[in-house]
Amino acid sequence: MRALPIDDFFARNGRLRPDGRIVHDMYLMQVKTPAESKGERDVLKIPATVPGEQAYRPMNQGNCPPVANN
Repeated sequence: MRALPIDDFFARNGRLRPDGRIVHDMYLMQVKTPAESKGERDVLKIPATVPGEQAYRPMNQGNCPPVANN
């Protein structure tokens, strides 16, 4: 599983690290103003995508004993 990329509705550009954490891109969401909204459910916009490597703590700082022993 660790060799396969993860790309579904939840985890875009994801991968499974040796410590068991799934690292994937995260979205910065912002609420639209009433003028920007085109309907009742049109309330959010995505001004930025944060790459998974920046969104999650690096594995070497995770204090995961099974990974630290390898």
